Amino acid sequence: MKTLQEITMSTNTDLSLSSYDEGQGSKFIRKAKETPFVPIGMAGFAAIVAYGLYRLKSRGNTKMSIHLIHMRVAAQGFVVGAMTLGMGYSMYQEFWAKRKP
Repeated sequence: MKTLQEITMSTNTDLSLSSYDEGQGSKFIRKAKETPFVPIGMAGFAAIVAYGLYRLKSRGNTKMSIHLIHMRVAAQGFVVGAMTLGMGYSMYQEFWAKRKP
């Protein structure tokens, strides 16, 4: 029979327990440093939605549905653009930045 110590040593993983101790704010800051384009995409999305709500009353003759579709497309386009730039940035860091002596 295996002892308790042998069992725990055989199931040991490389997970750091310090990641469980961090709060939501510090976890968000750490993730933002790792992938800086995610908070940029979130902020841009929120800014476009806020601008769309601000311009909602002064849309002129434009129908409500058309206005909302335009704002949705603009917000989604900003998020997809930020994700694409983020992927390009992480690919650059992973492949090309490591090759430099």
